[in-house]
Amino acid sequence: MRGKTFHIYLSEFIGTFFLILLGLSIVIFINGDGSPVKAWLPGAGIRRAITGFLFGTTGCLITISRIGKISGSHINPIVSIAFFLKRKMTLRHTLGFIIAQMTGAVAGGIPLLLWGRQGSSVGYGATVPGPGGIWPAFIGETITSFMLIAGIFFFTGHRRLRRFTPYLIPFLYCLMVWAEGQISGTSTNPARSFGPAVISGIWTSYWLYWAAPVSGTLLALGLFKMPFLWKWKTEIPKVYQV
Repeated sequence: MRGKTFHIYLSEFIGTFFLILLGLSIVIFINGDGSPVKAWLPGAGIRRAITGFLFGTTGCLITISRIGKISGSHINPIVSIAFFLKRKMTLRHTLGFIIAQMTGAVAGGIPLLLWGRQGSSVGYGATVPGPGGIWPAFIGETITSFMLIAGIFFFTGHRRLRRFTPYLIPFLYCLMVWAEGQISGTSTNPARSFGPAVISGIWTSYWLYWAAPVSGTLLALGLFKMPFLWKWKTEIPKVYQV
């Protein structure tokens, strides 16, 4: 049993490692100073949409990979917290997932330093509140995190949809990053914000990237307690279910 648990946590570590390394490399390549994409696509909105879609695709591919199938591919503390609050995971198991995610995020962030000036120009993918300030960013993170968790519960809670859950992610992030990216950076994931914060030293309002996503998670849990969604029941704590 201990060996199985170790492999689950290791898979979660590896999955988060690749989400940060590959997902934020996409962010840097498209948006960093000197990027050819900025010359090809000068419109910030279209770049955000493409960035969100490719970041979400990275998460999707990790989820349907062998690594993702072992742990269920949460690769995000609020997903683990959501399953815990749904009483699908124990507190000890949830903490194990979160530790694996946070350490995986730091490990995945370290190679981003190889991007040099292009990476540092965008804080290696660090998320910070936009020009509007903290409270618009808080609201934006709460809404997008609500959409993420509600989307996962909607798909995993329906017998015919649950196998398609990973394929929701690219389109969801395309929409969310396009619409909200300039407000908060559209993290929706405390680990995703933690990795680049560690290597860049940019900790601006980092608390927000825990508080707002957890708030969005609680709102999503509240939604699925409504009578009109009583048939949607998530049985196991996995994003990819076959």
